[in-house]
Amino acid sequence: MKHYLYALGAILCWASLPAATGSGLKELSTEELMFYSFTAAAGFLYLQDLLLTGRRVIRFPGLKVSLLGVWGIFIYHYVYYLALDRAPLAEGAILATTWSFWIVVFSSWLLFRKLRLSIVATALVGLFGAGLVIGAGKELTFAMGHLQGYLLALLCGLVWSSFSVALSRLRLAEEPMTAFTLYAALLSSLLFVATMPHPLPSPSALLSALYLGCVPLGLSFFLWNRAMVGGNVVVIGFLSYLTPPLAVLLVAIIHGEKVAPQVLAGMAVILGASLLGRLLVTYEKKKGG
Repeated sequence: MKHYLYALGAILCWASLPAATGSGLKELSTEELMFYSFTAAAGFLYLQDLLLTGRRVIRFPGLKVSLLGVWGIFIYHYVYYLALDRAPLAEGAILATTWSFWIVVFSSWLLFRKLRLSIVATALVGLFGAGLVIGAGKELTFAMGHLQGYLLALLCGLVWSSFSVALSRLRLAEEPMTAFTLYAALLSSLLFVATMPHPLPSPSALLSALYLGCVPLGLSFFLWNRAMVGGNVVVIGFLSYLTPPLAVLLVAIIHGEKVAPQVLAGMAVILGASLLGRLLVTYEKKKGG
């Protein structure tokens, strides 16, 4: 049970970003956003390790695991920021959300050694619910002029899902997220220097980037790793569909905005799909056994 609480904690970290930062990140370029946020994330995780373990030295995993970390942490976020820079926000976010679907597909295949159509169909229902939430009140138009952004957003889904499922199969003596985030911070620094000069960010933009680094990146990485290593990855994949509606609800609560009926309907669909997915996993396990 605690592993699903870790997953929900990570999901809440991601969902808190729009409410906490508002439009504070809009003035930053992709390179600036990567640099400021990952520098903060690496510092946050290092201090957390220091407080939890008292260890001052970061332990780095082997080459293959390190490359996995670069793939899942640096590449994913760089591609994600590029995608949302090249596609309309709603459409790009819907396509990027496919990582939840692919986590269910990949992990169920690994669990049962074949695709269970009932689980895949339920995952598609959850994806439909997420689309309802993200597209609420908006006219969605997948124009060909934004094709590059759409393809990058779809790639995001494959990168994060493959990273998460691979993470769930690692059995390491030490948690690797601090090292992974440090790799991302170093690569982001090189990217930042290569694209200089950059203007000095405003205080609000810098605070937003620091929040992004410490909570939706740093803390969420720690929680997500613990969730993926110990929990049922198929179920966690279904739970991750809750990110968009929780983000909308947090914005509504903090900023006093109304929640569209379409958002509530989408959340109901996601919760229904999550519960059904949990039952299907249990049933398929019993049937297989």
